Amino acid sequence: MATDVDKLKKQKDPIVGHKYDATTIKVLQGLEAVRRRPAMYIGDTGQRGLHHMVYEVVDNSVDEAMAGFCTQVVVEIGKDGSITVTDNGRGIPVELHPEQKRSALEVVMTTLHAGGKFDHESYKVSGGLHGVGVSVVNALSEWCWVEVCRDGEVYRQEYVKGTAKQKVKKIGKRKKSGTKTCFFPDADIFSKIEFKFDIIASRLRELAFLNQGLALVLKDHRSDKEVTFAYKGGLSSFIDYINENKTAVFRKPIHFKGTKDGVEVEIALQYNDGYSESVYSYVNNINTIEGGTHLTGFRTALTRSINNYSSKYNLVKKNGISLVGDDSKEGLAAVVSVRVRDPQFEGQTKTKLGNSEVRGIVEAITNDHLGSFLEENPSVGKKIVEKLVQAATAREAARKAKELTRRKTALDSAALPGKLADCSLTDPEECELYIVEGDSAGGSAKQGRDRRYQAILPLRGKILNVEKARIDKILSNNEVRALITALGCGVGNDFEAAKVRYHKIIIMTDADIDGAHIRTLILTFFFRYMRDLIDMGHIYIAQPPLFRVKHGKTEQYAYSDEEKDRIVKTMPSTGVSIQRYKGLGEMNPEQLWKTTMDPETRTLLKITLDDAAEADHLFSVLMGSEIEPRSRFIQENAQYVRNLDI
Repeated sequence: MATDVDKLKKQKDPIVGHKYDATTIKVLQGLEAVRRRPAMYIGDTGQRGLHHMVYEVVDNSVDEAMAGFCTQVVVEIGKDGSITVTDNGRGIPVELHPEQKRSALEVVMTTLHAGGKFDHESYKVSGGLHGVGVSVVNALSEWCWVEVCRDGEVYRQEYVKGTAKQKVKKIGKRKKSGTKTCFFPDADIFSKIEFKFDIIASRLRELAFLNQGLALVLKDHRSDKEVTFAYKGGLSSFIDYINENKTAVFRKPIHFKGTKDGVEVEIALQYNDGYSESVYSYVNNINTIEGGTHLTGFRTALTRSINNYSSKYNLVKKNGISLVGDDSKEGLAAVVSVRVRDPQFEGQTKTKLGNSEVRGIVEAITNDHLGSFLEENPSVGKKIVEKLVQAATAREAARKAKELTRRKTALDSAALPGKLADCSLTDPEECELYIVEGDSAGGSAKQGRDRRYQAILPLRGKILNVEKARIDKILSNNEVRALITALGCGVGNDFEAAKVRYHKIIIMTDADIDGAHIRTLILTFFFRYMRDLIDMGHIYIAQPPLFRVKHGKTEQYAYSDEEKDRIVKTMPSTGVSIQRYKGLGEMNPEQLWKTTMDPETRTLLKITLDDAAEADHLFSVLMGSEIEPRSRFIQENAQYVRNLDI
């Protein structure tokens, strides 16, 4: 019997006959490497990478603001789909570069790893540290031009796919300084060129919070929509935004700044009556989604300061409760922003701060300022301690409830919930879990699935709204408990995303109002208690068809009204029947498999988080206790509803 190696030897080697010598070594000139491998520089060539182009140019302007030379940045989406970014900073230098013998502007725009951020002369700190930002944007654009106002003169240079069309030329005079960059992404690089107003607005809002006194303007010439983000309160305004739909435990956010050994620290925090935490950390305006030493220092100092205060005034008496770090998280809204000269990033997404010295600096500044604040504001201090005592009591109750959700081992089927129809494969990378609304649809899904790799968990009715409940109450809910147990990765302190039993977790609900509500409830749970599963790309939403269009023996499925109309037009005018699906239970197992579960034909929507703070805010609006913000959201977005089930 031939081995695999034997078989490979018999196959024709596609490289045989091709020489491998010095002539085969390719050297990519200029920005050609960027165009060959764009995802290495901007993440991908889809929607996320497209918008990252805008952020790279904006970040240069914001770096000018951090250096103290810029007060306004204007971003414009042109009618032709181009992007223009204008600032009132110093303007990119235009004189000849001493080594390159070209204008410094041309060097910056056409050369990787060229910029003013590698020493600390021009910029003490900056967000764009790698010197690839604006040159990458230029390389991936069909065309680009830059106008620089500097020393009373206006200079301009134009580029095509990263290459300068001509030398920098003087085109006029202007007293004010600044830089204007306009670019149009290359259709050969990007799958779709359509900038989203809301996506850009979210990033500009975040930058305005982080840079007190900087105004960021977004203009959309396609719709004449315009918005300005400018916050005098800085991080305090950020906290107000996070807590907008919640009830604060005390009126004004605690806000302080400090500098030590060249590291600038700014922190704002406030407790609300909710049960989940909303904590965001930044380094030089970069969102460190994996945290790092600055966040660790803050958390350590927060717990210590509150414990010291409660012990000094004997505020924790009942049942011998002792406050721990987890108790300080409940209802906490906080933003930690540091500015570091040479940040070292690590972690899966390179957004985790690794500088060891920053931890001690943040810890010392937080201890000093927060300790003083609690001493000077005893009424606020007592309210915080009362909040944490309630959290500690719930923590103990939750600890007992968690025992019911733990799986003994990864292969112990006896510990799985009875309603789960598990799959036979055990490798998480190959396994899918369908979270299905109702027993009827669950029954069809169980019959229609591929039992080897598809598991089905039917949930009865709507799960608990975790936005309005503490963890102990959440864990006493049967449907939530079944979900946690089926996933096998724990929850709270026991949560380990790496232990999840399925790498595709697919929410499959009816295409009606109840189905949308259930979907939002489940997504709220994942966002608040298992967010790493979203960040790792494990959460999906199934897209079942809305219509079945049948003519004779021919049937087709439509996922929108527009698609249904197109299908009908291709059929004879008589004898066409249209069925509108309102529930998954209306499909038989074969139809459900064919339309929604077969990997060859189904459509899945992957859940991603482009802006965690905005997602946090939206979940609070939709699922929180405050009615007015939810009503306002419905009124503002009613015009975008396509399929309203009444």
